[in-house]
Amino acid sequence: MAVPSAIKITKNGVEYISQVDRTQYMLKELVHAANKDVGKFVTREAKKVIRRNTGRGRKNTQYWARKDGSLQVGYKPGGFYLGFQELGTTKVQQENMLKNAVLNNIDDIRRIQGTYIKSIEDENKALGLINENEEIGNE
Repeated sequence: MAVPSAIKITKNGVEYISQVDRTQYMLKELVHAANKDVGKFVTREAKKVIRRNTGRGRKNTQYWARKDGSLQVGYKPGGFYLGFQELGTTKVQQENMLKNAVLNNIDDIRRIQGTYIKSIEDENKALGLINENEEIGNE
């Protein structure tokens, strides 16, 4: 979807310019772009601590940045066993790879999100940060 243009309304000789749609679009896309970067970062950090038995665990760690503004980081079906390691069972000790990747890097996550929040003031910078092509990442 392209950036909506401003709406010009002339009433009694006065011209009103409404950029509400444009602003809403920019905010939504900046949140989405920030979530993609945070997803990449958390996935990368989690992959560093996943034990390498077969190599499938790292390949199946992924993030999903959705257009509704939510972010999910987890394991694809090929790495289902990592869920048992993450949460622990009676026979497998809890390892918290994803949880620790988030909790140990909260400052970095805030810094990434802050980069996008700052760019709201500058429209050209915001448009440069928005990339509509990437939805699901496996970084």
